[in-house]
Amino acid sequence: MKLSKIYDPREMNSYQFVATTGLVMTIVANLILLFLGKTVENFNALYICWIVFFTLGTIANYNSKPDDHDHHHHH
Repeated sequence: MKLSKIYDPREMNSYQFVATTGLVMTIVANLILLFLGKTVENFNALYICWIVFFTLGTIANYNSKPDDHDHHHHH
């Protein structure tokens, strides 16, 4: 099991990358809302969505064969 598939953007698949970007954007938006003293109902549900999305992406990444998406032929 390669842990780099979880934290290294080069090893991530598109689902993981989108989820990570979304999560960061959500955190930034949350900080702005806190700074403005505003709260949005169900805002935390976004975190759950991104985490689920990332988890599914990670599972897909581990289940994919290295040859499927790897067009860089290592010699």
